[in-house]
Amino acid sequence: MKNVIDLLGLHKQRMKILFVSSEEAPFAKVGGLGEVAFSLPRALVQLGYDARVIIPLYASVEQSRFKMPYVHKNLLVPTAPGGKSEPLLCNVRKYIPKDARHDPVTTYFLENREYYELRSNVYGYIDDRIRFALLSRGCLEFLKHSKDWLPDIIVCADWMSGYLPNFLKTEYADDARLNKIATILSIHNLEAQGTNKPERFTPENEKDDGSGPVPDFFSKRMNLLNSMKRGIMYADLVNTVSPTYAREIATEEYGAGLENLFRENLGKVRGILNGIDYQTNNPATDNLLAAKFTTRNLDARFKNKLALQKRLGLPQNTNTFMMGVVSRITRQKGLDLLLPIIEPFLKTTKSQLVVVGTGDSEIMDEFRALEKKFPEQVVAYMQYEEKLPHLVFAGCDTLLIPSKFEPSGLVQMEAMRYGAIPVARKTGGLADTIDDLSPELGSGTGFLFENMDSNELLIAITRAFTYWCHHAEWKNFQKRAMERDFSWFSSARQYAELFKEVIKLKSKEENKKTRRRRV
Repeated sequence: MKNVIDLLGLHKQRMKILFVSSEEAPFAKVGGLGEVAFSLPRALVQLGYDARVIIPLYASVEQSRFKMPYVHKNLLVPTAPGGKSEPLLCNVRKYIPKDARHDPVTTYFLENREYYELRSNVYGYIDDRIRFALLSRGCLEFLKHSKDWLPDIIVCADWMSGYLPNFLKTEYADDARLNKIATILSIHNLEAQGTNKPERFTPENEKDDGSGPVPDFFSKRMNLLNSMKRGIMYADLVNTVSPTYAREIATEEYGAGLENLFRENLGKVRGILNGIDYQTNNPATDNLLAAKFTTRNLDARFKNKLALQKRLGLPQNTNTFMMGVVSRITRQKGLDLLLPIIEPFLKTTKSQLVVVGTGDSEIMDEFRALEKKFPEQVVAYMQYEEKLPHLVFAGCDTLLIPSKFEPSGLVQMEAMRYGAIPVARKTGGLADTIDDLSPELGSGTGFLFENMDSNELLIAITRAFTYWCHHAEWKNFQKRAMERDFSWFSSARQYAELFKEVIKLKSKEENKKTRRRRV
């Protein structure tokens, strides 16, 4: 660890990073963002950074489980440009970790009765724009008055904190304490932009041009605000969660109506792949499995296949090719590609298919119908369960991920960690994490296909089945996949370089301002 810290130059100055997020596990987690907000800051702390997080204090946060004393009471947060309206009263609490290697990092909680404490859910309210604009401005007001800690960099997550760079460069532009802070907008889900409709579906006369201060929280104009667009425009750098997706979003297919804005700002867009937590995703220590295993005792993995088959009521046979799906059941995940081609494949190969997830009722009904037609081969587990996916990863031979788009994706990394070989579309983070099999070169960690086409998916699945029939080669294939490094430590080192870059950019900006003032 000391060598890494010396290499990054962190012994000279302990850089301070604040992540502003709507989620953070284990306090409040809805999806992948909550996992990122937990794992990335913790990896950065282990690299020598002072990384912290701020999230709202929702009603669902278990205050009895986590000690979080007040650090600021009666924080008055302005709700309009120039502070021309009644402020909202907030408090700030602070959680300090006991074990830096396993606990969440130091986390601040913005407390407000009306917008957080009376809301059990993270999202889904008609006033979500106000709730998250309050998070951004409340964070800045807290830092403005804080006497013990001030970040060098603020990392904003998606549209929910896209307001913050806007506030910082308008309302706080002349604040000597805050205006030297650099900002990075980290995009995990471009489709959600803080508006009623994505930009591409919004009428021209209702589109937000992104310029100027954030309006009064309670004005009609607030409903038209595109906070994702504003975050992109005002942040010093923009980061997406994979290098390929960073390029894709400048195209009409992936840009969600903001592709022209990305083309105009290509110089400040970067892509760093997400990682996964190697402590909670470890087949050698995972208590959710029927049998623990590593690359050195891979045959023990068969016990997990038998356990999965038994749990789901399928015939138990280690010599059955078993496919898994762990996903939101939506068209974005490409699952509508699977349905037209899976029946003949099941009939021909006598394979088994396990589908775990919830989502689009129409697609879920089609999987339920498939289960009725093939009761000894298909299980449609159409509900959320946190523990089952680990057994699916450890028991299935392949995991199917035919996504229409995938900014990063975590499930393919988790699957490979457990020896389940991904069959995936070559897009976004899937393209960055999966190498297509080349038997001639003895390389590859999965099976990729290019286009949103059911026949291409069928060819990829057939390739997987054919190669699986050669069990010795398949075992080597699994070992290669399991040995890939998707740890957050690897990703955190790339973030270290991103932080250095944004600090340099901010320093140049400050020097230009100083020269202009002198002139």
